[in-house]
Amino acid sequence: MCLLLFSYDSHPDYRLILAANRDEFYARPTARAAFWDDDPQVLAGRDLRGGGAWLGITRQGRFAALTNFRDPASLREDAPSRGWLVLDYLSGREAPRAYLEGVAARAGDYNGFNLIAGDRKRLWYYSNRGGREEISPGIHGLSNHLLDTPWPKVEKGKAALARLTEKAGALTPEDVFSFLADDSRPADSLLPDTGVGLAWERTLSPVFITSPSYGTRSSTVILIDREGQVTFAERTFNGGPAVGDVVYQFGLD
Repeated sequence: MCLLLFSYDSHPDYRLILAANRDEFYARPTARAAFWDDDPQVLAGRDLRGGGAWLGITRQGRFAALTNFRDPASLREDAPSRGWLVLDYLSGREAPRAYLEGVAARAGDYNGFNLIAGDRKRLWYYSNRGGREEISPGIHGLSNHLLDTPWPKVEKGKAALARLTEKAGALTPEDVFSFLADDSRPADSLLPDTGVGLAWERTLSPVFITSPSYGTRSSTVILIDREGQVTFAERTFNGGPAVGDVVYQFGLD
């Protein structure tokens, strides 16, 4: 997952509006979002190589999402899969803060990551390249650096989400998918330098990424209204036009 944009507790009708793009190599096997047979309370996609997930929600309102922290110089091939941090939280019962405190105690085992964990009362953020904080109401963005780092794609996405949240009344996933599909690139002068070289910085800079071997594999929208009704929509890609949508709607237990 490489871009998370969310309005948290700042819309009159929705407690959470989330827009996310997951970027990955096209060759990495992935299962579409579904309620898992081996854990029926969890709704998430699945990384079929590492076994974990990058974003998900449960019927009880537990929510988690992960992005990698881009720091190629520090990558370790023997590090455990970061996707299990999402799954372990969704499958567990610990409050978000307590869970992230436990993660922090073993954070050095992992390559760089950002993890958001929440429930029906609180939303927390932790990075093993930054710190831990409770997320305040408002519009936030997270890519492959720390929360609300003003990368061009983060700032563009937050602005688009802010415009959307000015609308009164019900939202639909299509309202959100529209700006998650933005593949325009910013000027070179605005790009971060994360150690991958200018050509890759350009490739990775849009909200929606395309390249011969790597790009946006899925776009996900989660809407949780004030009555606890959830809409979860995922649109999948594999290097070209969308190959399918899944939509789930349910009330939180």
